[in-house]
Amino acid sequence: MDASMSSDWLLVIGGFALLLGGGEVVVQGAVTIAKKMKVPPLLIGFTIVAIGTSLPELAVSLEAVAGGQPDIAVGGVLGSNVANVMLVLGTASILGAASDPGEGVRRDALAMILATLILLALVIFGEITWFFGIMMLALLAGYYSYSYLNSKEDSERKLEESWVPDNIVIAMVVTIIGGALIWKGAEFLVDGATGIASGLGISEAVIGLSVVALGTSLPELAVTLVAGLRGQGGVAVGNILGSNMMNILGILGATAALGGGIMISSNFADRDIWVVLVTSGLVAAMLLDDREIGKITGVSMVVGYLVYMSIIL
Repeated sequence: MDASMSSDWLLVIGGFALLLGGGEVVVQGAVTIAKKMKVPPLLIGFTIVAIGTSLPELAVSLEAVAGGQPDIAVGGVLGSNVANVMLVLGTASILGAASDPGEGVRRDALAMILATLILLALVIFGEITWFFGIMMLALLAGYYSYSYLNSKEDSERKLEESWVPDNIVIAMVVTIIGGALIWKGAEFLVDGATGIASGLGISEAVIGLSVVALGTSLPELAVTLVAGLRGQGGVAVGNILGSNMMNILGILGATAALGGGIMISSNFADRDIWVVLVTSGLVAAMLLDDREIGKITGVSMVVGYLVYMSIIL
């Protein structure tokens, strides 16, 4: 391995570390802010935590589009949604952290699958214009408002304790620092992944679907592992549904709006968007039918993700 390739791998590893650390800092800061502002606990997994854990995808997407690499941005979102459902939720199921998802899960599962259908249409169309990006953001904001207005306090579901001091000013500063770590991590990750793709002759789309997608899903995986180890059933489900909604409507919407539009490679329409649709659809169907995502199903999901990775690499 030459010096250039070694430095690219160091950038990827460093980017992973910053994304994971920054995601944790942002989530913990956001939880403290939410507690001080008395945001309903039912909504936190789907909104505050989901937005916090989706910041790496936003950072990577904006960095990639600004650098003229839209395939990394789109591939990162598609791959991240597959990783969230198959790897992260599958891991949660194995650990027993996906049981009893709580009220509102049917509504959120339906919203996720509708957002996935919108993504399917955009991939087939081949472009997300800046105007449609704004419309996607408006849809996301509208759904968050609807969820808030229709949410109810769940006295049995306690808000996760945070290591951030119970002071909203300190929490805001911590959250901003976490955001800065995420942006720098995204810069490292995109630069390193692009260098590796160039050196090995691998397409940017494949790098986005695999390395970048896995890296930006690390915050979700971290939240899931913590939930599983602490025996908090259902924490992961709201986070995954919210993150996938945020990835599609928020990340791609914001990237298109701020970047003047995104061109989508036709290669994504051949396989990857259908993988996203099938995996998200199966999970949504189980949740809509009130079926528990058990340990055996979780193992199948993780194995399925590993098979998918072996196919695209």
